[in-house]
Amino acid sequence: MLTTIQYNSRKLQIDLSQPLDISIPITGKDSNVNAWYLGPPKIVPETIDGETISVEQGAVVNFNTITFNPHSHGTHTETVGHITEKVYSINKCLTHFFFLAEVVTVAPEKLGDDYVISRKQLQFALGNKKRDAIVIRTMPNTREKFSRQYSNTNPTYLLEDAAEYLKSKDVKHLLIDLPSVDKEQDEGELLAHNAFWNTKGKLRLDATITEFIYVSNKIKDGIYMLNLQIAPFENDASPSKPILYKVIE
Repeated sequence: MLTTIQYNSRKLQIDLSQPLDISIPITGKDSNVNAWYLGPPKIVPETIDGETISVEQGAVVNFNTITFNPHSHGTHTETVGHITEKVYSINKCLTHFFFLAEVVTVAPEKLGDDYVISRKQLQFALGNKKRDAIVIRTMPNTREKFSRQYSNTNPTYLLEDAAEYLKSKDVKHLLIDLPSVDKEQDEGELLAHNAFWNTKGKLRLDATITEFIYVSNKIKDGIYMLNLQIAPFENDASPSKPILYKVIE
C-alpha cells in the first residue's frame, strides 16, 4: 500500500502496510512501565448490582474500568498545558498528525552523578537537516524499557541547551524513550520543558513532547514519516501511539 506525500517541494513515498509502532502499551500489570511514585495502572471488570461484568464470569460483554495516569504509565503526548496555569488541551493543540521525523540514537553523557543528552549530541545527530519531529532513542536500548520502574532512579534527561537547540531548529515534536525530558528531582525548574515550549516568550502551542516511547533496535536512524496518534482526552496529556513509516528512497 504505497502512497506519495507532497512535503513542501519534495515528494516522499511511504508504505502504509509497513507501520513501525514505537509506543509502550498500558497493560494493567504490576510489571507495567512506571514513574512518578504511583502504583501500577488498573484494568478491571466493573461490578454492577453485585455482578462482575466479564464474559469469563458469565456476563454477555466485557466492561472494564481503566485507572491510569498518562504521565506515569505508558507512551503519552503532552502540550505546554502540562506546565502552565492556563489549561491547554492536547486534543485542541495537536491538530495535525503527520510529520517528517528524524530517528537518532544517543549514548547519554556523564555529568556529575547524572546522565544527560547535550546540545552537542543533538547538533551532531541533526546537522543541517530540517525536521518537524525528532525521535530520540537512548542507549542502552533493551526491552526492559517496557517494564522499568523509574521512580527514584534519576533517569537520563535533556540539558536545557539541548531543548533550546531543538526549539531554535523549529522542531515541533520531541519524542523520547524516557519518563521525562527533565531531571527527576530538579526543584520544579523543568528547564527542558520550559525551553522547548518557550515559556519565557511566545508559547509554542503547536509543539508537543512525547515520552515513554520504545524504538526497536531494528529501526535504523534516519528519515521517517511520523503519524502521531492520540486519544481525544481534553487534558494536558493523552496516551498516544506514534507510528513511523520509512521513507522509500
